[in-house]
This record gives sequence, structure tokens and C-alpha cells, in this order.
Amino acid sequence: MKRRIIRIVILTAIFICIVVFLVNKNNPFWNPNKSYHNLQVYQPVQIDESRLVQQPVPKNIILFIGDGMGLSHVFAGITANQGRLNLEYLKYIGFSKSQSSNRYVTDSAASATAMASGVKTYNGAIGVDTDTVHATTILELAENQGFSTGLVSTSAVTHATPAAFIAHQKCRKMRESIAEDFLKTEVDVVIGGGWEHFAERKDGQSLIPLLEDKGYTVITDTSRLTINGDDKLFALLDKEHLVKARDRQGLLTRAVKAALSRLNRNNKGFFLMVEGSHIDWGGHDNDTRYIVEEVLDMDRALGAALEFAAQEGETLILCTADHETGGMACEGGDILKGLVRADYTSKKHTGVMIPVFSNGPGADQFIGIYENTELFYKMKRLLEL
Repeated sequence: MKRRIIRIVILTAIFICIVVFLVNKNNPFWNPNKSYHNLQVYQPVQIDESRLVQQPVPKNIILFIGDGMGLSHVFAGITANQGRLNLEYLKYIGFSKSQSSNRYVTDSAASATAMASGVKTYNGAIGVDTDTVHATTILELAENQGFSTGLVSTSAVTHATPAAFIAHQKCRKMRESIAEDFLKTEVDVVIGGGWEHFAERKDGQSLIPLLEDKGYTVITDTSRLTINGDDKLFALLDKEHLVKARDRQGLLTRAVKAALSRLNRNNKGFFLMVEGSHIDWGGHDNDTRYIVEEVLDMDRALGAALEFAAQEGETLILCTADHETGGMACEGGDILKGLVRADYTSKKHTGVMIPVFSNGPGADQFIGIYENTELFYKMKRLLEL
């Protein structure tokens, strides 16, 4: 009798598990990593779009790079925010081909080098061509002609994407050598992580006094990141990478505003690169919540740049990526509820074309399909460098 009861209990438990599985297998919360429900929807900024273009050519360029951000990542953000992003103000749309010199699927170093310097190079290269010869970057050209320049990233500033705009090393892993390259430039604003590569180095040398000798205000505390200022700023706000968006409390938006306040004091103009680094890591993790929160965080920072551009009228804003990560597909959701469900083909980068969104003077130059190196040449021509 007892054995019979035990068998009945076991069979009942198995039956319940099967029913629960069948009921929930299409539930977007069945696999929480592949689902996202945004309960904190925000309204995109309200600007007069006609004010984004007041001059035929730009005085300033702001380049946003969502690391690993493909079309599905963008649409997941649109869905989670119930149908609207600030990104939708960037109405000129093109696509770039991201292949590196030696791989169909690029890494961030080769792709960022292509965008920053206009050369196709091998995976892992930072600001050098296939022969490891220095490739001059758009930031360096702008500096040399009197423009102000800045880098903002949610990663360590010595990480592949920001590094490629300022450093020249044969391998992205040479983080301490990349840090030393910052001393060879006159970049006006640097905001991100990477304190250990400047101050807690294996060679025992601290680069902080050398940065201060170059006139930088060096800060390590986010509370000291003031939006208004005219100082040369070097903000290393974490030992390595900044924390996730859910814990940053709007830091990227503050960083963009702080950079714009300082760079805009130059009547000649400026070049600013802003990277949303963590989108890539969410893709590697196949974590939809992580991806969406990082896309939305960068979009809020983009909103601050759009408000600036609408007031100023001479700023070209670009938003693109270095590659796609995860082979992400939005396979279900509900825009009215801000619910998105995604699936993935990979935990690595993929080789698909990358969207390029733009608005402002010269934005029409970025429509169509082209190599990622063309971003450099188009920006160079528009700034007459």
C-alpha cells in the first residue's frame, strides 16, 4: 500500500512538472536571462528637430559607440521603453561592414581602429595597421588642428574601443603601455575606469603625477564629477570597468554633460567619442536584461547630447557600434508593456552589418552601405582635417 502511494505521489509530481513546463515554455519569464520587462519607462527628450541643422558643415562631432550593439539590441531597447528612444531623432541611417583585415568577425580593437583611423587591421590591434605602423586617429588630427577632444567610456579607458582613438600598440592586452600613450596626447577630457593601469601598475610607477603635470584635474570619486567646469579633466572612476547601468545611477549622462561643458568652450569646435561598453558584455552573456538596461542608459546619455546639439545647431551626432554580439533576435514581446523576449545564436561576436544613425550637419553623408573605415574619412572631410 505504501509503495502504491509513493508511486502515485511520484507520478503526480512528474505530471505537475510536465504541465508547468508546457504552460511556461512560452512565458517570457521562463528564462529570465532572455527576457526583460522595464518598469521604469522614460520619455525621450523634447527638442525642435529643425534646430539640429543650423549650418551646412559641423563644428563639432559626437560619436556614440554602443559596443556590440546590433539592430536587435536597438529594437529590444525600443520595445522595453514602450516604443520610443532618443535614438529615433537620428533619422539618417546607414550600415557599415565591420570585417577586420584577418577575420570575417572582428573584435573591438580592429573595428575601433578602423573607425578611428581609417585602416583595416588585424584583430587585437590598437591604432596600428597590419604592419604595426602607427595610424593617426581622428582625435589626434582634431587635436593637431586646435579642436578640443574627449573620450567617455563605461569601460576602462585603456580598453579596446577608447584606446583605439588615442593609443598605438600592437596588442590590446598591453594595457599599461596603452595608459602611457595617454601622456603623449593633449586630449582635454577623459572619463571612464581603469585606475589600476595608471596608478597600480606592475612596473610600480604611478602616472597620476605625470597627468597632473600636464594640467589635468585627476579625480577618482564620482561625487567630484561636476557637470560645469573649464578644467582639463581625467576621471578614473573605477579600478577597472565601471559598474553596470543599474548601479551607475545615471553616471554616463553626467559624464557626457561634464565633457560637453568643457569641450564647448573652444570656439574652433570639438570631437567627442562616447562608448556604451557593457552592451557587448550583455551580449556575451546572452542576458537580455543586461543588454536592454545598457542600451537605455546610453540612450539617455544620447538625449543629453541631442539637447546640446539642438541649442547649438552645429553639432553632428553619430551613433553606431563596432560589431554585433550574441546573434541576438527579438523573438517575442509586447511594446505597450515594455516586454521583450530574445534568443541568441552565439556568445561571441558576429559578422553582420552594423547600423549607423546620424543627425546634424553632414548627416546625409552617412546613409548607404560602406566599410567601417569610411566613418573616419567622412568625419575627417566634414571637420576639414
